[in-house]
Amino acid sequence: MSFVLEPTSDQESVIVRIGKALDFRNAAEFKTVCQEKVREGARNFILDFSETGILDSTGLGSIFSLYRQVSPLNGQVVFASVSRPVQVVVQLTRTYKVFRQFPTVEAAQEALT
Repeated sequence: MSFVLEPTSDQESVIVRIGKALDFRNAAEFKTVCQEKVREGARNFILDFSETGILDSTGLGSIFSLYRQVSPLNGQVVFASVSRPVQVVVQLTRTYKVFRQFPTVEAAQEALT
């Protein structure tokens, strides 16, 4: 599995360590593991992009899909430790208007509690 999901002390939040890439090769897997977490009660997703070098439109689509799933549940999807390549995509697609960004996973956790 390309993603590492870490539970937080707060049962409703999950940290997703994206790893090297979120693209057409693993976007479906990302969607599946996140949907499973939503079914288990997770509402807030902190996406850790510190190791990520590739984020393509398919990957971005899977993030929006997750966002549409948790929004009606008053959940949030936030970005943390955004790497330079991911930041470029976020700027070009104006994704920053939808997803809040935090410098660290810890800062994101504090904001969501």
